Amino acid sequence: MKSFSKIISTAIVVETENIDTDQIIPAVFLKTTVRTGLGKYLFYNWRYETGGKFKKHIFNEKKTKGAKILAAGKNFGSGSSREHAVWALTDFGFKVIISSTFGDIFYNNSLKNGLLCIKLNDMEISRFMKIVKTRPDCQINVELKKQEVKIPEIKIKFNFEIDAFRKYCLLSGTDELGYILSHEEEINTYEKNL
Repeated sequence: MKSFSKIISTAIVVETENIDTDQIIPAVFLKTTVRTGLGKYLFYNWRYETGGKFKKHIFNEKKTKGAKILAAGKNFGSGSSREHAVWALTDFGFKVIISSTFGDIFYNNSLKNGLLCIKLNDMEISRFMKIVKTRPDCQINVELKKQEVKIPEIKIKFNFEIDAFRKYCLLSGTDELGYILSHEEEINTYEKNL
């Protein structure tokens, strides 16, 4: 997992609520255990006609290519516990998902895979989405250390909460196993003293 401290990017807004993991990546594409190459299947049924031809959709527009931030309606990532949903989002290029609520399993899978999920309250996410929709080219600064989402162009800032351990893992680019292994010497010393 790569370390994460700050992202500066444009954002894509999808106001749809209750986007479940089957919408994020349909089950037909879950036959792999490889984390790469799934971005092309992200929101497949929204983005493609039968036969694979592009539909008119925000994820297919040139102006949104390269956006690393997705702002979504509440209850994003609900449904089944497919880690492939996170892999598809990260392979597409997203580093941050902002919503008011997330499916619990999706939220935990995201943080374990280096995808920062930021929870803003309903009023804040509504305001954030409105700003991004009216200023689609504005740069959004997400600073994990300060736990801030900033829009410098109009001097607006939103603060967010994150579990201290999850924050540490993202900042250092390590997962739970990597964290445990980094303390192997202390664990061995403790076990010897039992």
